[in-house]
Amino acid sequence: MLGPIFRREVVTVPRRSGHYASRAAMIGLLVVLGITTWQASIGFTREASLGETAAFGLLLYQIVSYVLLLLTLFFATLSAAGAVAQEKDRRTFVLLLITDMRDYEIVLGKMLGALLPITIQLAITAPVLALLLLLGGIAPQQVLQTLVILAATAIAAGSLGALVALWRERTFQALALSVLFLALYLGLVQAVGLLVPKSPVSASAGHVQAWLDPFAALQTVLAPPSAGWNGVAPAYGFAVVMLAWTVLLNTIGIWGLRRWNPSGEPIVPREAPDTVQELDESEELEKRAQAHAAPGPVRHVWHNPILWREIRTLAYGRRPLLVKFAFAVVLLLILYFAYAELVRPGGRPAFAAAYGLVPLTILSLLLVAAQAVTAITSERDGGTLDILLVTDISPYEFVFGKILGALYNCKEYILPPLLLTLYYAIVGALAPPSPAHDWRTVLELNFGPFLAISGAISILFAFVVVLGLHVALRIPNSRQAIVQTLGTVFFLSVGTLIAIYLIIINGGSFANQWLSFVAFLAVGIGGLLYVFSADRPSAALSLASVACPLAMFYAVVTVLIGKPGTQESAEPLMPFLALAGAFGLAIAAMLVPLLSEFDVALGRTVAPNES
Repeated sequence: MLGPIFRREVVTVPRRSGHYASRAAMIGLLVVLGITTWQASIGFTREASLGETAAFGLLLYQIVSYVLLLLTLFFATLSAAGAVAQEKDRRTFVLLLITDMRDYEIVLGKMLGALLPITIQLAITAPVLALLLLLGGIAPQQVLQTLVILAATAIAAGSLGALVALWRERTFQALALSVLFLALYLGLVQAVGLLVPKSPVSASAGHVQAWLDPFAALQTVLAPPSAGWNGVAPAYGFAVVMLAWTVLLNTIGIWGLRRWNPSGEPIVPREAPDTVQELDESEELEKRAQAHAAPGPVRHVWHNPILWREIRTLAYGRRPLLVKFAFAVVLLLILYFAYAELVRPGGRPAFAAAYGLVPLTILSLLLVAAQAVTAITSERDGGTLDILLVTDISPYEFVFGKILGALYNCKEYILPPLLLTLYYAIVGALAPPSPAHDWRTVLELNFGPFLAISGAISILFAFVVVLGLHVALRIPNSRQAIVQTLGTVFFLSVGTLIAIYLIIINGGSFANQWLSFVAFLAVGIGGLLYVFSADRPSAALSLASVACPLAMFYAVVTVLIGKPGTQESAEPLMPFLALAGAFGLAIAAMLVPLLSEFDVALGRTVAPNES
C-alpha cells in the first residue's frame, strides 16, 4: 500500500554495512549508561539493598528514557529531511515525479523509509527497558507508555523533517529549518505550560503541555501520581496529538508535492534571429561575447572563485532569510528563558549562564556543521565537485574558500553565543559573586571567564566547520556524511551533558565515578576515531581522537568540582587551554592532509609509499 519506495527501503536497510554495527552500538551505549549510573548511585564496593536496587532501577530508567527521546527527536527529524534533500541534490527527485506513483506513495514512502533505522533502534531497546522491571521501581505500564511516546515522537518528527525537505530545494535549508522548527515547537510548548493555569477544577488543563511536549509527557510517565491518573494517561493523549500532527503534516506534504517541485525558474534558451544581417567586426565580436552570457549585469569574480561563489551567489537556495528569521525566533525564546533564570526570585542559580549559553551554543554548532558538510555534499550530488577539482583551483583556494564561506554564511549563528557571553560578563554571571558591587570590580572578575568561554566557543565553531569539510570529502555517500558530522556534534554535546548530570546527582564527587567515566571516554574516543579516520588512519588524527574527549571531560570536571558560582570556583584558564590544545590539534590534523596532499586526502590517488 505504501508503494515501491518503501518496499525498497525495507529490503535494503538490513543490507547496509552499518546495520548490525549501529544495533550493537546502541546496546553498548545502554550498557555504559547502566554501569555509570550504578557506580554513581551505589558503587561496586558493597552489596545493594532491595530499596537501593529499586531506586537505581528508577534512576537508570529515567536516564535511558531521556537519552532515547533526545536521540529519537534529533535523528528522526534529520533522517527524514536528509532522505528527501539528497534526492533533490542528485536530481533524481524529479524522476520520481514523472513515474506513475501516487503522491502519497512518494511522500509516505520516503518518510517512513527514512524512519526504518529509527524503528529498528526502538525495537532493540524495548527489551532493555523491559529488563529494568526486574530491578523494581517501575511498572509495566510505564514501559508501555514510554515506548508509545518514543514511537509517536519519531513519526511526528520524521513528518516534520520530510515536509520541510519537500518544501525547500537545498539540503542546508532543509536541515537547518527542520532543526529550528523543532526547537521552536519545543520552546512554544514550554511557554504554553507556563500560561496554562493549573486548576484542580479542570484536570485536562494541566495535561495540555504533556499532550504537546514529549519531555513533559515522559515526565508524567516517570513521576505519575500515587493515586493514578483519572481517565486516560497523558502519554496516550500525547500519542493521539502526535498522530494528528503526523496526518496534518503529511497531508500538507502530499498537497504541495507537485506545487513545490520542481522548484526554480525554467531555463529559456535564446531565440536565434530570423534573418542574418551583415555585421561589422566590432559588432560581431560583441555578439560572440554575449552568445553564452547569462542575463543580467556582469559580475566580477574574486581572486578566490570558491569564496566568491559561497558568498555572492545563491549556492544554498533562494530566500535564505527564512532560515535566519526562524533562528531569530528561536533565539528570542532561548533568551527569554535565560533571562528568567537571571532574575529568578531568591537569587540566580549557580549555573545561570548555562541556561542560555548551552542550548544556544549547541543549536549554533549544529547549524554551522550542517552548513559546512552540505557545502561539499551539495556539490557532489549536483555533479559539480569533480568539475571543480579538475580546474586550476588550488587546494588552498578550495579548502579555505569553503571554510571562510561557511563561516560568513553562518555569521548570524556564530555571533549570538559570543554576544550572550559578553552580556553575562557585564551582568556578572560568569564569576563568583563579589561583596563589592562596583561595576569595575564585576568586569575585572568576569573578564577572564569571558575570554576563556568566548575563545572556547570560537574554537568549537572552527572545529565543526573543518569537521564537516573533512567528513564530506572523505565519505562519498552524502547522507552518511551528514549523519556522521551532525551526529558527532550531537553526541559530544549530549555526552557532556550526561557527564554533568551524573556528577551533579552524586553531589559533585568524582572519586566514586572515575571507573564509569573511563567507559564514557572509551566510547567517545572510539566514535571520534571512526569519524576522523576510519578508512585513512593517521597518527595525528588518532591522537586528536584521544585528546578531544579527554579535554572536554577535563574541562567539565574542573568546572563542576570547583563549585561554580562560589568563591571556590576554579580558574577558567586551564580548561580553556586544554580545549584549545585538543581541538586545535584536531583542526590541524584534518587540515594538513587537505592542503598538502589534496588528491590523497580525497582518495583520488594514493601516496607514493602506498600500493
